[in-house]
This record gives sequence, C-alpha cells and structure tokens, in this order.
Amino acid sequence: MFDSLFRGLFDTDMTVVIRMSDFLLCLGCSLLIGLILAGSYMYRSRYTKSFIVTLALLPAVVCVVIMMVNGNIGAGVAVAGAFSLVRFRSVPGTAKEITMLFLAMGSGLITGMGYLGFALLFTLIMCGLSILYSHLDFGTRKNADRYKTLNITIPEDLDYTCVFDSVFSRYTTSCELIRVKTSNMGSMFRLTYNLTLQDVSKEKEMIDQLRCRNGNLEISVSRQETTAAEL
Repeated sequence: MFDSLFRGLFDTDMTVVIRMSDFLLCLGCSLLIGLILAGSYMYRSRYTKSFIVTLALLPAVVCVVIMMVNGNIGAGVAVAGAFSLVRFRSVPGTAKEITMLFLAMGSGLITGMGYLGFALLFTLIMCGLSILYSHLDFGTRKNADRYKTLNITIPEDLDYTCVFDSVFSRYTTSCELIRVKTSNMGSMFRLTYNLTLQDVSKEKEMIDQLRCRNGNLEISVSRQETTAAEL
C-alpha cells in the first residue's frame, strides 16, 4: 500500500520507478547545492530575501522535474519549452543574477540525472570562482572616478554649442554632449555631458568655472552610468 502511493497512474511494467531513498538523496543534495549557491551570492553582493530563497530552492525544483522526466525524450522537450517561458515578473535582473539562476538550473539538472558528485563539484568550483572574482574586484572599471556625468542648466539666450569648450579642454580629456532638454517652460536648457576628467581633485574647480558661465544656475555631477554594458 505504501509503495503504491509513489507510483504513477500511467506507469507500466516497463517504467523504471524511482526509489524513495534515491529521490530523497537527490532532493537533499540539490537543496544543499542551493544553499551553497545562495551563500556564495550573498558575499559582497546586494540581494533581496526573495531572490536568495529562490536561488536556494531552484536546484531542487529542477532536480525533481528532471527525475520525473526519467529518460522520456518527449517529456524532456516539453520541459525545455516550459523553462524557456520563464521570465522575471518584475524588474529585469542583473547579469550576475541571471548567471546564478543558470548555475542553479544547471546544478539541478545534473543532480536530477543522478550525477551527485559532478553536481557538487561543479557547484563548488563555480561558487569558488564567483567568490574569488568578487574578492579581487575582477572586472572593475579602472579609474572609475574620472568618468562623470554633468547636468548643467543654462538660460535660453546662451549658445550652448561652444560656451563651455574652454573649460572642458582645461579639465577633461574627453567630453560628449548626449542630451539637450528644455525646462521652466522653455526659458532654460538642461544639458547632459559625459566627461572624462584629467584630474579628479580639480572637480570643484571645474564646477566653479562652469558656474561663472551659466549664471550660477543648477549644476550636478555624478558617476557615469554603465547600463549599456549590463545584460
């Protein structure tokens, strides 16, 4: 009676039934892998509770699905199609979040196929590399403080095409006007530049020179965003 609870309604004599001990062993291994992935992601990374819980449980979910497929090619194709429909239902994730989700799915896939040793080895190697790269700040943009975004407001009667060229040539190595926007019902322009400073310590001096040119209107300087490089 107990064994019949864990048999499928459509099983036949040719169907290989997964033993309860094997099922629990694979499930426990996948949960352990999820904890390892979640712990490695939390090292020097911004995270939310919901994402960490998802990362910890995702290998177990994939593992169980793969075990239930159990060599059926048609079911395997259907599972692959179902996973291709998965999307973030909120703000798109960063490149690191997407990578960790793929790692969790890959580890769960290996575990579901029964290769527990390979799954653990794969997880430990990838998590170790992730922690190492985070510790070494691998991929950090060099001299990031030199790249700035300048927002400056000028009156409408001021020709913005070349009014700041002398200041930019003195304090920057490159300058690009990326946006022009009217404000205050057209009486002012708001200009946005991407700058590369020659010397970060002279940033205030440059702002003071710009204030003399724009009539002491609003000026803001921030770190240059690199969203174009994100997935």
